Amino acid sequence: MNDEADDTLHDALQRHDIELPDEQIEQLDRYARALWSWNEKLNLTRHTNYEKFVARDIVDSLAFERFLDSAERVLDVGTGGGVPGIVLVIVRPDLEMALCDSVAKKAKAARAIVEQIGLNMPVHHAPVRELLEREQFDTLVVRAVASLSKLLGWLAPHWDAFDRLLVIKGPAWIEERKQAHDAGLLRRLHLRKLASYPLPGTQSQSVLLSVRPKE
Repeated sequence: MNDEADDTLHDALQRHDIELPDEQIEQLDRYARALWSWNEKLNLTRHTNYEKFVARDIVDSLAFERFLDSAERVLDVGTGGGVPGIVLVIVRPDLEMALCDSVAKKAKAARAIVEQIGLNMPVHHAPVRELLEREQFDTLVVRAVASLSKLLGWLAPHWDAFDRLLVIKGPAWIEERKQAHDAGLLRRLHLRKLASYPLPGTQSQSVLLSVRPKE
């Protein structure tokens, strides 16, 4: 691996066999730098070099991307510094993306980053429950926000406002699924594992889960 000070986003992407158009790499680079600059004021991310940015943020975002249809209306729930929503809209400009965060400082930072790198999408300061009372989406994407039980509890009254939930989880997902099942939160829902991939630096796997109402 290259010395961190000399590393580039292009190099890190190559190490992970990720190929993107040059203009997307340039925009992702601007995003990473804006995110890291804001991170000096707020705790938005622990992935503060190109290797971690690619291995965690880009890889996770691309895991979502493979399962999103053209022109889907997507909400990034608990966006923090903008992952996966900002990455997704850069690599998939066809998506109708929105971000939300219940923490005012994080929503403000995400909005500033979006403006700074020249993107056009709404950033909502609101709990997802409140936003779903007035907005409609095809898919909600979630990463590193809460346990499955908490997520499904928040979303339970609002399935008429969106079609499905896509969520990335680590090795504890099986125990989280059991807890959600035991609490009765999956009674009317179908949970399916769409993909799994290595969690960098560990012997564990990340998984992408789909949750939607039973027909």
